[in-house]
Amino acid sequence: MGGNFRTESDSMGEVTLPASSYWGAQAQRAAENFAISPYRIPVAMLRALGRIKREAAATNAALGLIDAKIADAVIGAAGELMDGRFDDQFPVDVFQTGSGTSWNMNANEVIANRANEILGTGKGTRSPVHPNDHVNKGQSSNDVIPTATSIACRIEADAFIGALETLRSALDGKAREFRDVIKLGRTHLQDAVPMTLGQEFSGYAEQVRKGADRIRSVYPRLEELPLGGTAIGTGLNAHPRFGEETISRIAAASGIPFRPCDNRFEGIAARDSQVELMGAINTVSVSLMKIAQDLRLLASGPRAAIGEISLPSLQPGSSIMPGKVNPVIPEMVIQVAAHVMGKHLAVTIAGQNAPFELNIMQPLIAFETLTSMDLVSHAARTLAERCIAGIEADPERCRSLIDWSLALVTPLALEIGYDEAAKIAYRAYREKRKVRELVIEEGILSEAEADRVLDPGS
Repeated sequence: MGGNFRTESDSMGEVTLPASSYWGAQAQRAAENFAISPYRIPVAMLRALGRIKREAAATNAALGLIDAKIADAVIGAAGELMDGRFDDQFPVDVFQTGSGTSWNMNANEVIANRANEILGTGKGTRSPVHPNDHVNKGQSSNDVIPTATSIACRIEADAFIGALETLRSALDGKAREFRDVIKLGRTHLQDAVPMTLGQEFSGYAEQVRKGADRIRSVYPRLEELPLGGTAIGTGLNAHPRFGEETISRIAAASGIPFRPCDNRFEGIAARDSQVELMGAINTVSVSLMKIAQDLRLLASGPRAAIGEISLPSLQPGSSIMPGKVNPVIPEMVIQVAAHVMGKHLAVTIAGQNAPFELNIMQPLIAFETLTSMDLVSHAARTLAERCIAGIEADPERCRSLIDWSLALVTPLALEIGYDEAAKIAYRAYREKRKVRELVIEEGILSEAEADRVLDPGS
């Protein structure tokens, strides 16, 4: 067929597809079968698939299983896939066959067509480079897709941690800046004993630091790759050395200590490492939601609520109330966190769907884990750069709230006992007076003693 289309054949017959496409018959069928959503394969998965196919070709050539000329063309084409040349050549929806076979074949076809173009025969010929016989040699979708998912997640996790470190650093900076700003603590949304604003921010920084540690703790499981197990873990149709040698090449090229799975049957049948990773991402999301909610409350008002800090003014907050400015960055973070919590549930459900020797929700698992890290990374960096960096404290407001707080009776209890201190607190609340005024008025403490006992900085 001429013009804008060409015809290719596969085991099911002829397929018409765009003449300019590097994908082939199987990807075209999948694109037509799964016109479900706007979501496509994550870019990190494309890079991982290119990495696998490149090193697999090198291994197969070294083992004498494919011709060196064909291997070189495949290596070159796979390298171009890794470089992003073919990002627009993957039309297959995320919601597809549960093994991810269509993604694997899409990669095989793109690489084979480009390799044949390099060798002078052009797209659609399937010769001399065949997508199955050469690009996919020694492999099955069942071991390639789990391998690609783990590689992509492990590489992207480094970038994710980088974003968290940016946020942690910003919070640490504010903890130092606010170390002398004394304010009220709060529990149950009620006044508690004094603390410093720096101490409060140090808690946020520690949450983020521990979140990054939780992500790192998953690395050893992500670095186990089932490549070489082919269909179910037995290694059928693969050279006995194929998996180990290809993984060794992937490790050397990436600088990450990838290694063969301790048990390839587990590595193909289960996606527990992604479930574990998603659990850590979910915990980070919970932390970010807590921090963002606190920032909104600490900045609330600013005159008729807490107002202990001010957030950067980034945009008008109301179409009807002039001068109103909203905490837009924390609200964005809260929404991202809620979205990722839903993704965590999706991965949890997907991880359970692994009857016998294969998980059948692998594309969804890959999509949700990778897009979650990307979302939270952007949210964390934006929170650090467009919110945390510009936060200012209001020491006068902090001191005013302390002076009016009933929580100042807590150190007083050491002087006069819990019950008597509680009576002072209740009277101060009822009469709308300060604790310090009452203890001096009743002769419980002298002014000097009140200054010492009720000093919020002591």
